[in-house]
Formats: sequence, C-alpha cells, structure tokens
Amino acid sequence: MSQKIDGNFPVAQTLRAVGPASKAGVSADAPARPVEAADSLKLTGEATHLQAIERELSAAPAIDAQRVQAVRDSLQNGTYRIDPDAIASRMLDLDQQLRG
Repeated sequence: MSQKIDGNFPVAQTLRAVGPASKAGVSADAPARPVEAADSLKLTGEATHLQAIERELSAAPAIDAQRVQAVRDSLQNGTYRIDPDAIASRMLDLDQQLRG
C-alpha cells in the first residue's frame, strides 16, 4: 500500500490539554493558552563572525569569469606558475578568519 505525501497537513484549530500532564482544574476540552515569548537567543562572538563571513560570501559572485579565463589562457600557453608561498599565506589567512 502506498500513500502520496504532498505536504498539505491539516492544522488543528485549537490545542487541548490531554493526559496526565494536564493541570488539575483545567478541562481537557479547554483550548491551551499560547506560550509567551520568554526565550531568548544570544550568539557567541564566533557565531556572529561566521554570520558576517556568510553575508560577505553570499554577496560575492560565485565565479570570477575573468580569473577563470586568465588561468585557462596561462595553462594553455604553459605560463601558469604555482606560488606555494601565496597558497600557504591564504590558507593561514583563512585559518585566522575562522578562529576570529
């Protein structure tokens, strides 16, 4: 037997207190009171920093077409050079950014 799941679930009109968790003197048929917004969330400095990095990355273009073309051209000409010092420096920069 199979059932189609379409994401359209019926929404209950009221919440009811049921079972042993219901309070004494409260009817099981009475609608439950809404919960007041007493919870709060405080982000750590690291989480805030990661959010800032995420915003910067989402604003940047995914691919730099000019840079890709320049690398392709240099690969085809045989002039592409790998600079291990630049790679190491950028890896250290990234590590520093992630540590905050």
